[in-house]
Amino acid sequence: MERSSTDSQHVRQQQHHGKKKEVDDKQDGERRVEQGPTDGALTDHKVMAGEAVDRRNIWEPSVYYALGMETFYIAGHNISIRESMDTYGALIWPGAIALSQFLENNQQQMNLMDKAVLEIGAGTGLLSTVASLLGAWVTATDLPDILSNLTFNLLRNTKGRSRYTPQVAALTWGQDLGRDFPYPSYHYDYVLAADVVYPHGCLEELLETMRHFCRPGSRTTLLWANKIRFQSDLGFTECFKSSFNSTLVLELPLQEVRIYKATAKE
Repeated sequence: MERSSTDSQHVRQQQHHGKKKEVDDKQDGERRVEQGPTDGALTDHKVMAGEAVDRRNIWEPSVYYALGMETFYIAGHNISIRESMDTYGALIWPGAIALSQFLENNQQQMNLMDKAVLEIGAGTGLLSTVASLLGAWVTATDLPDILSNLTFNLLRNTKGRSRYTPQVAALTWGQDLGRDFPYPSYHYDYVLAADVVYPHGCLEELLETMRHFCRPGSRTTLLWANKIRFQSDLGFTECFKSSFNSTLVLELPLQEVRIYKATAKE
């Protein structure tokens, strides 16, 4: 009798698990249908994640890597940048390297000495470090969870080397700009942005932020570098061109990076 009872219980459990599996499979199917429209976004994120892993093989041998550190020789200095794989904002992207080298190679046209410079989406701080070493008074901004590593990299590479101590501030694109960075109290000669366009869902807020700091009458010059990866990059570029007087100042076909110089439309 005990064995028969156990067998019956086992059968009931199998029936229960079978029904549960049917329900789970149905729910999984519903979830897959619901998630269908986001497949493109998921693919874009996979592309970014793959690039984060593979990009170490893209750049020239003068860039070398060790223990999560990347070292560059730019603006007459060795610059060591600590990275993290935890977030896109803690990685160095091709646009930041390209724009850093552009600033170094075009100092007569883009003289940063004693200029007020703001970087939006500063990430690891490579670009802000280069601007500081070229004599600028720099404010590097990003999301709050990025600031610790950003501050570390800026201070280790500019202490005793730069004319001004770079500042770090939290900035969420499109949020509280008038309160936290009121114009003209916060006026910058240059605004820098590198590889800030990717599948993050804040492209309208990014454009709003660019407009806030580069407004008519401000004489602010915006330098934006970006690797073209997705269709959304091209869409943003068209919106960017319609919002600013822009010029393509450098294109690197092998790296698929473009650098634009822009001023506000009057």
